[in-house]
Amino acid sequence: MKKMITIKDIAKAANVSVTTVSFVLNDKGEKMGISTEVIKKVMKVAEDMKYKPNMIASSLRTGKTRSIGLIVEDISNQFFSELAGVIESEAIKLNYRVFYCSTGGDDLRAVELVNSLLQANVDGFIITPTESMKSTIDRLLELQRPVVLIDRYFEGQNVSHVVLDNYEGAQTATRYLLEKGYKKIAFVTNLSGLVQMQLRKKGYEEALKEVELYDDSRILDLEYHITEEERIEKISEFLKNCTDVDAVLFGANYLLLAGLQSFRKLGLKIPKDKAVISFDDHDSFRLHSPSITVMSQPIEKIAKKTVKLLMMQMNEGSNYKIEKEKKKGSLIIRESV
Repeated sequence: MKKMITIKDIAKAANVSVTTVSFVLNDKGEKMGISTEVIKKVMKVAEDMKYKPNMIASSLRTGKTRSIGLIVEDISNQFFSELAGVIESEAIKLNYRVFYCSTGGDDLRAVELVNSLLQANVDGFIITPTESMKSTIDRLLELQRPVVLIDRYFEGQNVSHVVLDNYEGAQTATRYLLEKGYKKIAFVTNLSGLVQMQLRKKGYEEALKEVELYDDSRILDLEYHITEEERIEKISEFLKNCTDVDAVLFGANYLLLAGLQSFRKLGLKIPKDKAVISFDDHDSFRLHSPSITVMSQPIEKIAKKTVKLLMMQMNEGSNYKIEKEKKKGSLIIRESV
């Protein structure tokens, strides 16, 4: 059996003390006055020797598990899976593990997941909150647990978050349709109290009000907890009743995935019969004929900033500075407009 590498082996190879190696591997090198040169040397030796820390022993010694709890709405959704992938990659670089959880938009399940992760003693939380999760986030703050919200947040809550500028994104998408000559623009969204969906609707509404083309009958608010078949049926019914609509903005990629089924069912051609734009990209949108224009989120930037903010909280404790950041989306122009 291959011998397990210990911090004594690293200390010997790096020609430093065991204490120095311990401080460096536990992210306390700078605090203990160890030079950057020595820190880099120890980290390189540890990497070259393929050192794997004993997480259980480390947890008992430091009270830290070097783990992050990531709670998203639906890990099977491409947006959230890509987000989780970048978060995990960044965490691994810092020697942290990530536990994934999906709420399915269920408030009760969200609370259960937070409780499970608290019992697992994760060092910090990255959360895409459900609609009624504010009190649960407040509880984490009272427990002084590091937490950063991602994709959405609660107005007035004093917690760091990183999100898309949803209002600006919706305005950009709507104005692009207007510039292309479309005037009767519909919006398909969720009947939701979540801030990101509200801001997308507001951006759409105000872009049309600026040119006196807003008509609330062209908005379809869907319940979140319905089946895909029900979603397709309701979008189909909406499109049949709004025959004058010449373009549709979809508030999320899973809404357009259902919408494409509705278009096919009704025999509608994109963009000949109706132009289409969706929030959030999807592999199938690039492959679809015609390819779909999207308001794309800067997933890598959002994920990296989120991990950075969480690490600052975990390292600085109560001295950390709360940051609330919006990232600008990109309109990826394809063939559907």
